[in-house]
Amino acid sequence: MSDAGPAGFLSRAASLFAIAGGLVLCVLAGVTVVSVTGRALFSTPIPGDFELVAVGTAVVAFLCLPYCQLQRGNIRIELFMGHASPRITGVLDAIGGLLSAALAALFAGRMLFGFIDAWRDHDVTIILGLPLWWAYPFGISSFALLTACCLQTAGRDVQQAFRATDPTRAR
Repeated sequence: MSDAGPAGFLSRAASLFAIAGGLVLCVLAGVTVVSVTGRALFSTPIPGDFELVAVGTAVVAFLCLPYCQLQRGNIRIELFMGHASPRITGVLDAIGGLLSAALAALFAGRMLFGFIDAWRDHDVTIILGLPLWWAYPFGISSFALLTACCLQTAGRDVQQAFRATDPTRAR
């Protein structure tokens, strides 16, 4: 993937999101270790540890989705495509990318409404009373970036599909 232009920007942004997700995951692991150790040794776990881990896990998953899309890490069903031509495979991959983009855009929009509701209603976690709205911007931005990544990979799939069978390019 080129480092110039929109593809390079998407690649860098998706990588930064994934790195941030990895850092959040490390913090969550630390919280879990400290809480379990505190519970086992001193009968004093971190209050609300499961709330932090639950919300944090969702944030981690959101942050890693765009990178997963660009790396082709999503599940694909190869059962029927094993003997298909590169053109058919590329076109079907592009259709899958467009459908994924539509779903990601829908999820981004729905998360925006969830954010507005959580903000307006002052939703908080049960034990710690942490506001829930703070997790939504991670999901909204991740799904927006995922939408762009899906569109980019769909475009790349179409180009490769028609390049793979174009007789003028073989020379």
